[in-house]
Parts: sequence; C-alpha cells; structure tokens
Amino acid sequence: MATSIDKLDKVDLQILRTLQENARLTTKELAARVSLSSTPVFERLKRLENNGYIKKYIAVLDADKLNQGFIVFCNVKLRRLNRDIAAAFVSVIQDIPEVTECYNISGNYDYLLKIHAPNMKYYQEFILNVLGTIDSLGSLESTFVMAEVKHAYGIHI
Repeated sequence: MATSIDKLDKVDLQILRTLQENARLTTKELAARVSLSSTPVFERLKRLENNGYIKKYIAVLDADKLNQGFIVFCNVKLRRLNRDIAAAFVSVIQDIPEVTECYNISGNYDYLLKIHAPNMKYYQEFILNVLGTIDSLGSLESTFVMAEVKHAYGIHI
C-alpha cells in the first residue's frame, strides 16, 4: 500500500524542505534553489497546496517580545470521557487563544495543552477563570518551561 509521501518525487520534497526554511521565497527564487524553471515549480506548488501537503504559510513571531513568553504545558484529565464530552471539550479549547496547541494523548491524562501567557499571575487567573469553568474538567497538572532548548518549526522529510 503506497503512502501519501510515495506520491512525491525528490523535487517535490526539496520544494517542501526549502519552503520550511523560508516560505517567503518567490516562485522564481524557489525555482532557482530546486534547479527548475518557474512554471513547473509554480505548478508543483499548486499541486502540493491543493493536495494538502502545504497547509498554510505563516510568520513565526517572537513570544517574548510580544509579552507571551511564559509557556506552560498543561496535562488535562476529564471527569468522564466519551465522544460527546471529548467533542465539547475540543470545541471549547479551539476558542481559547492562549492555548496554542492541544493534543489528545494516552496515559494518565486525556489532553496536553500548550499555553502562552505573559506571566505566572496571568496563568493563575487563566486556570481559575477559563480552564476552571469547563464542566468536564476533572484535574490538571501544569509544567512550566524554564528554557526552550529546541523548537523546530518544520518536520523532517
């Protein structure tokens, strides 16, 4: 059975690798880096976008400079877990801007949240006034980031 990546050739993969490093390259600049002319690179880009290999283009912001550099990983356990409760929890989490990542996980907890805040006081209020108001919340455990050692934005392909 062929996987999705099997449909990509070495040029497609090089385009994806190059864009992970700098998504602001023009088609002409990208074409030069992958040794093709602009037209086939443009066509490949459109195909990669249309087939969902490229989800979106974003700017990576500096959380510290924007006073959002206090990072917390919060393990969440729901009181009960079924399809409806999980869907309701996910729906609520989607609308909380401080939660920048959310994963359904295995183990002692049900979800892992990555939360950006300005400081500990803000996070304390956030726990009490935002997460604490979610009916299905059973318990949570917060882990505070002391230093970021590695944060790769791309994926290894």
